[in-house]
Amino acid sequence: MSKSKIYHTLAWGCLVLTLQGCGIPAMTAKKADTALPGHFKNTPGVSAQKNTATANWADFFEDPDLIALIKSAIANNKEVNIMLQRISVAENEIQRRKGAYLPFVSIGAGAGADKVGQFTRSGAVEENLEIRPGESFPTLLGDYQFGLFSTWEIDVWKKLRNEKQVAVLDYMASIEGRHFLVTNLVAEVAHSYYELLALDNQLENLEQYIAILQNGLEMVKQLQIYARSNALAVKRYAAEVTKNESKKYEIKQQISVIENRINFLLGRTSGPIKRRSTGFMDIKPKMLQAGIPSQLLQNRPDIKQAELELAAADLSIKVARANFYPTFGIKAGIGFQAFALKYLINTPESLAATIAGEMVAPLVNKSAIIAEYKNANAKQIQAAYEYEQSIIKAYMEVANQISNIDNLDKNYRFKSNQVDSLVQSIDVANQLFLSARADYLEVLLTQRDALDAKKELIETKQKQMGAMVDLYKALGGGWQNV
Repeated sequence: MSKSKIYHTLAWGCLVLTLQGCGIPAMTAKKADTALPGHFKNTPGVSAQKNTATANWADFFEDPDLIALIKSAIANNKEVNIMLQRISVAENEIQRRKGAYLPFVSIGAGAGADKVGQFTRSGAVEENLEIRPGESFPTLLGDYQFGLFSTWEIDVWKKLRNEKQVAVLDYMASIEGRHFLVTNLVAEVAHSYYELLALDNQLENLEQYIAILQNGLEMVKQLQIYARSNALAVKRYAAEVTKNESKKYEIKQQISVIENRINFLLGRTSGPIKRRSTGFMDIKPKMLQAGIPSQLLQNRPDIKQAELELAAADLSIKVARANFYPTFGIKAGIGFQAFALKYLINTPESLAATIAGEMVAPLVNKSAIIAEYKNANAKQIQAAYEYEQSIIKAYMEVANQISNIDNLDKNYRFKSNQVDSLVQSIDVANQLFLSARADYLEVLLTQRDALDAKKELIETKQKQMGAMVDLYKALGGGWQNV
């Protein structure tokens, strides 16, 4: 069985265990795929026939202002640019390790001179010999040389080639790491954008509420003139107006913070964010297609990154094991060598060559090699656990977001009905107050309840849009064609 099949079998095992943990009977990978669509098909806003993750973010989001922000973030975000440099480093590492199992050829030159002691073996020999016929050894004997030198480690155990393959897998994992970063970046920009739209609507809702309070304040002032109200009602209305006027600046501060957060994600300094806040409450969350669990292995970049890191860890064990075996090398050189420059290029007298083979094997004190081998095994086990964890995490994220979308859909419908009833009750309370059948406190509380309900409705709409984005991210969408 190939490594890829082994890793995917491990992945399916994780999914089956996850399904058992959720109360679904144990099943094979194929059965799990066919069973889960029925598990998801009753969730509003979610389809299990296809997978939305394959949709490009520019097609998934429909707001042109949001699309422009995401495009700018992908191009200019500092973390993405830092990751691009890490990818470049990983690519260069492939080239470095590829060259390690090829012969190294270098050119060199050298010059020197030495004098031996007269009362030594070498000195006695030179004293009685001539360096050339009729020419005795000079006091300083020169040594001039230049030529080509080569070394080559023969990769008998595939250690160097496995190291190169590890670099390739690390490079591919770094690319998946960038994809995962882009997925998170797209989701974060979208989250912040919808939060900004929600705050704009909160501000508009608060201003409408303040306008209603100001009308009520004028009404109780007029009624006080005709002794149908009192100063307490006037003061309470005035205090309520002042309190909500101060809340406007709290929301404006929140808007400023979100705008700065988006600008940070876009890799630029602070500035206004172009957006269209009108119609936010009419936006319908996009119909999502959850697909089947096996598609998470294909679409989630963090799972693919973990799989590549697991494969690299497996090869690293082979590299560490090869350190126990002998290494074989060949050294060779050819060039010219002479004791004087004028003889340096004489051929064939000054021509020199050398060739040698060597074998080196660890014998005593293998502690470092043993420790490296143990570390490689431990890292492989760690990578396997991380791979399992990434699969289980992916499935849980999808399951949580599908449940979240379902509950938010029901929540929004009930809150929408609540807001409609409270808005109608404001008119009823005002009529009762004018006819002296209700006091001002009932009117104030009714208006306040309507404000709070509308605020919660806006927050629920924001959560709905956020859940849509989170499910898109959980399925592994947002990085395609980037």
